[in-house]
Amino acid sequence: MTAADPRVQAAIDHWAPRIITAGVDYNDFVRTTGRVGRWEGWLDAWTEVADEHLELAEDAESAGRTQSAGEAYLHAAICLHFGKFVWILDAAAHRAATERAIWALAKAHSFLDPTAERIEAALGDGTLAANLRRPSGAERPPLVVLIPGLDSTKEEFFHWENAFLVRGMATLSMDGPGQGEAGFRLTIRHDYEVAVGAMLDAVAGRTDLDLDRVGAAGVSLGGYYAPRAAAFEPRIRAVAGISGAYNFGEAWDQLPPLTREAFTVKSGAADARDGREKAGALDLSGVLGRVTQPALYITGGLDRIIPWRQTERAARETPNGTFVLYEEGTHVCSNIPYRYRPLVADWMAEQLASVR
Repeated sequence: MTAADPRVQAAIDHWAPRIITAGVDYNDFVRTTGRVGRWEGWLDAWTEVADEHLELAEDAESAGRTQSAGEAYLHAAICLHFGKFVWILDAAAHRAATERAIWALAKAHSFLDPTAERIEAALGDGTLAANLRRPSGAERPPLVVLIPGLDSTKEEFFHWENAFLVRGMATLSMDGPGQGEAGFRLTIRHDYEVAVGAMLDAVAGRTDLDLDRVGAAGVSLGGYYAPRAAAFEPRIRAVAGISGAYNFGEAWDQLPPLTREAFTVKSGAADARDGREKAGALDLSGVLGRVTQPALYITGGLDRIIPWRQTERAARETPNGTFVLYEEGTHVCSNIPYRYRPLVADWMAEQLASVR
């Protein structure tokens, strides 16, 4: 069935695998997107299904069924997140959904991972926020900073975090400039290393993390941010980028209109022309020679957002870069998470284990 509004159909076509891989139930996805006639109704439809999960969560919590409560709160958080993902029609509604997603995930953590911590760091006139999780039973695990993309946030990463946690690594999923709650005050910036540095400063001195063994992994635009951060932040000892751009401006014309609109707003651009110019500043040329750490680049041959050749070029210009192309993969290889996620987590565990 084709949606009446091409923007709704574009969201389905481009992000269905990503939404489901992040944890939205397939049945929720089908019934929710099936009743959205116009893009204006996208957030309301996802809010309705989130409210259903919140009701289940509250009932389970009242009955003392903590596992069920946590799972339901997690479903609600992810539905709220994707309700406002690249949906920029109403800034107040977007912010309200963001804040509810943050709250719902915190409730999920309280039941599913009570040791999870919120970490904050000042940057300019704004505040960065992150969720720190540690593997069970590990006294001083290595740390992996997980970096979102254009309009993804830390609330999207619970299941991805688990791939690292079960392999003995702690995770720090962050919202940087222009992302999630940090985007309330801070716009996108090309020098993302300042945000990563601020978050690492915020956890410096902790004895429950091995901060001599820090990795970074980013998805989508985070696949640009992570190598960029590694080039200027020596505390990063290994880096992985999935479907990252070499030059975001060069991809501008083929980006989905929803992505261009979201970038224009999140970058603080005056209009689409200014947005294109700001996108051009996200450029790894002349930078990657500084990335001397082991670096893994992964992308999909069917990526319709960032051409796979951009990611391949980044790998080629990185001294210790390794490139993996999944011919059948879409953007962020979200249609084959069972391939790319274990690879990234295993590779990262091996690289950080070898740090001396």
